[in-house]
Amino acid sequence: MKYIIALDQGTTSSRAILFDMNYKIVNSAQKEYKQYFPKEGWVEQNPIELLQSQLEVLKEVSQDLPHGSIIGIGITNQRETTILWDKTTGEPIYNAIGWQCRRTSEYCKTLEKDKELIHKTSGLIIDAYFSATKIKWILDNVSGAREKAEMGDILFGTVDSWLLWNLTKGKEHKTDYTNASRTMIFDINKLEWSKELLELFNIPKNILPKVESSNSNFGITSILGYDIPITAICGDQQSSLFGQGCFSEGEAKITYGTGCFMLLNSGEKPILSEKGLLTTIGISTNNKINYALEGSVFAGGTVIKWLRDNMGVIKNAAESEYVARSIPDNGGVYIVPAFVGLGTPHWDSDARGTIMGLTFGNDTRHIVRAGLEAIAYQCYDVISVMEKEMGKEVIALKVDGGAALNDFLMEFQSAILNKKIYRPVVYESTAYGVYILSILNLGIEKDLEQIKNKIEFNRIFEPTEMSINREKLLKYWSKALERAKNWLE
Repeated sequence: MKYIIALDQGTTSSRAILFDMNYKIVNSAQKEYKQYFPKEGWVEQNPIELLQSQLEVLKEVSQDLPHGSIIGIGITNQRETTILWDKTTGEPIYNAIGWQCRRTSEYCKTLEKDKELIHKTSGLIIDAYFSATKIKWILDNVSGAREKAEMGDILFGTVDSWLLWNLTKGKEHKTDYTNASRTMIFDINKLEWSKELLELFNIPKNILPKVESSNSNFGITSILGYDIPITAICGDQQSSLFGQGCFSEGEAKITYGTGCFMLLNSGEKPILSEKGLLTTIGISTNNKINYALEGSVFAGGTVIKWLRDNMGVIKNAAESEYVARSIPDNGGVYIVPAFVGLGTPHWDSDARGTIMGLTFGNDTRHIVRAGLEAIAYQCYDVISVMEKEMGKEVIALKVDGGAALNDFLMEFQSAILNKKIYRPVVYESTAYGVYILSILNLGIEKDLEQIKNKIEFNRIFEPTEMSINREKLLKYWSKALERAKNWLE
């Protein structure tokens, strides 16, 4: 029996998922690692701890397999997180700066005059979220870093590049188009690093990895005692889009993780958003590009975690569904979970969380239900903008991520969007994406439609399943949203 391993390197944990040749998960392993918060708004990870956790789970899922049975390894990863390391020693010169880190927010405000250049070239908006300002910060603040970088002694990578470099013992310094498109220094039109943006951020080109299609041959690793090709690399949200079978224009997915990430396959030409969406590379196979519109909701699963850990109104995540169903409606209560500001389409870093509409008739149950509904409202805002920007309706909406297992949330999401929602049987969509990309790379499968037909769904949610007054709910959500904006002005 032959197998493919998907390495799923996330924000708080590293995972390895073992697939057989029948599109089935055989085994998986997960190991958490620590995040560091040295100052308010700063988020860091130790690259060595991250690497070690990923290697441990790789070895765990493969330890009982015959020699030579792994025929490919795919890597999917948290995207914008930034690592710089010494080319000679392999040692990181600073901690990984996480995608959530806001340390460069003030610097971003100085780039307003370059907004159009950045948007047209990279498809992104100016924000501390992306890699460019993180790279610049490390080069400017670590002693000797810029000098060493200019001499070609420093390498930059998003997490995929860091893993690849170590898996291949320093032989391969590469990334794929999806990860490159999240750096804010990649030209998504020309498919190359942008000279203008590199000059703007004062980043030497020689520190950057080579960029290839997601199903390219990225190198060979002997970490398990024999040669195994690295058969795919893809950013986690794009990998999820691919793993959900969103191969055609108009197909979209929502991942309900820590935040909620929506990607819409927008076709072979980029659509530059005027309404706060990101334009990014969505699917990259065999040097063929499909672009995507992306929206990010900062507070998704974290709302449920907040209800549990901070508010103490539920004992576990599963209880939230039971509590929400125990009452007929939200009792007029609305939560805007802008704990770290608002993402797409508002991009208001000064917004803060609010609870509104409280009366003496409300209790903790209404708080729980309002929290779940808030996740759905935020996703509604993003999907609505996507449809306006593309000029047509989303033709299929697929879901994954931990909170997508909450049937109440999915029923409410379907009702508020007035769309069918498809939840897959193979729930590891992110890992599934690089598995499929590896299948394509190895020539085991060549036809995307055949692959799509093998994706099964355990439930399809219909808008008719839940009776709600959409217009009224959305009206009050909009009012609550406006009151939460610009709180820190």
